[in-house]
Amino acid sequence: MSSPQDTDPNDYIFYLWSHAPRMAHTGARPKKYCFVTIGATAAFDILIKACLEPDFLAALSAAGYTNLLLQYGKHGKPLFNELVANKEKLGSPGIEIEGFGFSQYGLIEHMKLAKGGPLDGSNEGLVISHAGSGSILDALRLNVPLIVVPNPTLLDNHQLELAEILEQQGYVIHGKLE
Repeated sequence: MSSPQDTDPNDYIFYLWSHAPRMAHTGARPKKYCFVTIGATAAFDILIKACLEPDFLAALSAAGYTNLLLQYGKHGKPLFNELVANKEKLGSPGIEIEGFGFSQYGLIEHMKLAKGGPLDGSNEGLVISHAGSGSILDALRLNVPLIVVPNPTLLDNHQLELAEILEQQGYVIHGKLE
């Protein structure tokens, strides 16, 4: 089994940070995370673009969010870098924006950031996810607020069916891109 040091340095730094004890809140503005995952394999460029639109960022800021963490998958890094490089278009919503492609450790630790908690003084945030069953189950296990957005480019649009059923049962909010 490979050690965390054998992976991408950013993954290793996140691994160390996420497993370190949290310090008590120091009086700074409490963090509130919105974690967005598009999944590891299929491209979902329209969700990446939607989450980096000035109106979306302004809405996050107005709701007290401080951080947007976007998992952009295997092929989304160039698009993510292009969109965040244009700071003038993003405006200045006061939100720290970060992104990554893939984590061999899964997404639970990233989702926990959106859970918030008393150990680090953070507020509960939100997970926005493609409607993949694995990501949905991970977020539901953590009991973190969850919006699922089906990827319409996938074969037979199975994510749409799952999102609609889970919304009807009260587990998630079915998000739609327009």
